[in-house]
Amino acid sequence: MVAISLFGCAAPARPVLNLGPIPQPAEIDIIPRPVALAATPGYFHLNASTVIRGDLQVADLAAYLADNLDRPTGWNLPLDLSRQPSSGGGFIDLRLIEDRRPQTDGEYWLAVSPAGITIWAHNKAGLFYGIQTLRQLLPPQVYNATPVKNIAWTVPCVQIHDYPRFQWRGMMLDCSRHFFSKVEVERFIDLMAIHKMNMLHWHLTDDQGWRIQILRYPKLTQIGAWRKQTLIGHEDSKPVRYDGIPYGGFYTQEDIREIVQYAAERFVTIVPEIEMPGHSTAAVAAYPQIGNTTRPVEVAQGWGVFRDTLGPQPATIAFYENVLDEVMDLFPSPYIDLGGDEVPSTQWKTSPAARAQIKRLGLAGPNQVQAYILRRMAAYLKAKGRRLTGWDDIVKQGAPRDSVAIVWHRPSAALAAIEAGCDVVIAPESTLYFDHYQSKDQRKEPLAIGGFTPLRKVYAFNPMPSGLMPAQQRQVLGAQGQLWSEYIPTPEHLEYMAFPRECALAEDVWSPAEGKDYTDFRRRLAMDFKRLDVMGVNYRHPLEGE
Repeated sequence: MVAISLFGCAAPARPVLNLGPIPQPAEIDIIPRPVALAATPGYFHLNASTVIRGDLQVADLAAYLADNLDRPTGWNLPLDLSRQPSSGGGFIDLRLIEDRRPQTDGEYWLAVSPAGITIWAHNKAGLFYGIQTLRQLLPPQVYNATPVKNIAWTVPCVQIHDYPRFQWRGMMLDCSRHFFSKVEVERFIDLMAIHKMNMLHWHLTDDQGWRIQILRYPKLTQIGAWRKQTLIGHEDSKPVRYDGIPYGGFYTQEDIREIVQYAAERFVTIVPEIEMPGHSTAAVAAYPQIGNTTRPVEVAQGWGVFRDTLGPQPATIAFYENVLDEVMDLFPSPYIDLGGDEVPSTQWKTSPAARAQIKRLGLAGPNQVQAYILRRMAAYLKAKGRRLTGWDDIVKQGAPRDSVAIVWHRPSAALAAIEAGCDVVIAPESTLYFDHYQSKDQRKEPLAIGGFTPLRKVYAFNPMPSGLMPAQQRQVLGAQGQLWSEYIPTPEHLEYMAFPRECALAEDVWSPAEGKDYTDFRRRLAMDFKRLDVMGVNYRHPLEGE
């Protein structure tokens, strides 16, 4: 390897930095914790003459960095895409490096000296993550959306080499039970990005609402996006009460294209979830012919598992192939999630039409219908170059070997999925369901679905299941936190349930397993709270022992 001058203009190879081990100095509070960091004497002083340098390949990232520095400082930092020698104001240099050796997606190097700042990476994702680290090295007011006066915009001198532990660092956002606007979803993406999270699993359809516009089937949003009223309290509360207020909303295809582009600019991949064959009441309410019954069906007004499922008839298969065509046109993600969880077989047993179709298909019985629909949809996705993704329930239904199973059951379900040839994303209900309470005393907390998942428990989580062979470990893509929204009706409540648990998960999936220290994390989290305060995030401040 060749040592690199931090201030030269020649195209660099892989940088060699004089790095030491964590712990970090007290003033360097980065979340997630970098792989390697060394503090050096001095500071870089950002000022109105600081030049952001790069080339045409990184012009978009240079503009992104300038925008995120100009807004809080009130400056208009100069951009230089030809890398001319900088003036006395110093520089921030963004560099893509060439290296034929194996690379880690998102890997970056960052060096700060009194003369300037250089960020190197193999790809633009790495530069983006280096920029996020640089923002965390600045005073927390750098996250302000408008100019802030009387701030010394200093960056401690430091050298960092960093890369993610897992490729799938995600959050699942349920917009079916409660709808969040385009602006609110984009804000959530921004909050993910500052902690280097990169996968948004977007739950767009369920019994209580269909949220994605499908041009070929307008009733999906004309009817399926709206429910007459919403349950008050828990589904098992007595007496059962409803608010009597019509509720709904959906994203137009233009909304979705804008959100997908917004996410891509922050290196977040959006994985859409179109639930089938269960959790489909809203779809069946809009188009009864895709279901199993002749009785009227309404969009669900409460929570739980509902009996209305998709029917096995050819028209239903064709319907969802057409739906998926529009979904794939909107989402470039290689992963398309079809849910596949909590599917009752009652209607397939009682419906004469379903029973007749089961016989025509030569299926062994009603319990084979879900597997049949899954196989048809998986083959359709594969023919279009996409990978079937679903909750780990799909493994028992014979999901193809190249599927991705999101494991929400116990750890043994991960091993079963891996042995079946699936890649896995770890998402256990017991640890990564962020719709659970954050205190043992539920009276202290807003209404939640149940459970108790404190910050300490999330931080202690290891996404890598124990006992796996090296080849099996490579099938673990990462992990994600779940924000089911039955009891999360507002964006403020959403942020309260997500943060700071998302911060702990970000460190679980990015930072090395070795060296995890909850006390040190809590110390660094104090500075992250200041950042969240500047952004107006409604986070929960964890109490000792919770």
